[in-house]
Amino acid sequence: MGRGDLVTAALDTDRHPLTDSAYQASCRERFDNDGALVLDGLVPASVIDEIIAEAAPRIDEAFFADSTHNVYLTDPDPTLANDHAFNRQVVSSKGLIADDQVPSDSPLRTIYADPDLRGFLCAVLSIESIHAYDDPLSSINVHFAPHGAELGWHFDNSLFAVTLLLQAPQAGGVFEYVLAARASGRMEQGYETVDAVLDGIHHVETLTFAPGDLVLFRGRDALHRVTPTIGEVTRLLVVFAFNDKPGVQLSDSALATFYGRHG
Repeated sequence: MGRGDLVTAALDTDRHPLTDSAYQASCRERFDNDGALVLDGLVPASVIDEIIAEAAPRIDEAFFADSTHNVYLTDPDPTLANDHAFNRQVVSSKGLIADDQVPSDSPLRTIYADPDLRGFLCAVLSIESIHAYDDPLSSINVHFAPHGAELGWHFDNSLFAVTLLLQAPQAGGVFEYVLAARASGRMEQGYETVDAVLDGIHHVETLTFAPGDLVLFRGRDALHRVTPTIGEVTRLLVVFAFNDKPGVQLSDSALATFYGRHG
């Protein structure tokens, strides 16, 4: 089987004609309006099953860490009160395997490198080119969220996120978000909205997706979280990390924080 056949098997391009300019334009409009785009069933169930069989046993190799942080993913500001929106702390727990733990023949690598998918992402995201990370750990990550694991409210530092759900939990693991919670380009940090969300008095949206769905999300100004997993079934999610510029890599300190090692 040639590489083109592998890509065809890994992506349902009949359902999602990634190279069609009209389809790209429609998806771009939806993404610009909603801040999110779900390509339902882009990866067929048979491929998802193969990836789960490959990834699930590696949970024993995953790096697990619990942390508290503010929603801006920065150090606290000592000039502000502890209960100021900037300094309020939330809890996140994670477990993941990094890019160098993903087999070289994994379908995840086929999907990640697919030029048609990359061209589609460029069209939808309105960027000229898309690139892998230049460090050995960041490009493809598989996240494990067993019972009780959660991702606390936060804003992303990156322009966009691309994820693929492999396995949904029995309950919980819900993706919640608030669009335009801040305007980082204007240096408006949205403190009132952050307080309201953390106090549980602000309306939040829910993004629904199933195993095999590829999700694009613009999280730099959208406050978002994943609620705690409930039950014995571990939530499995792939994060495909891209950049709009070549040569980008995480610092050694960032690698140590996210992965517990430098590579």
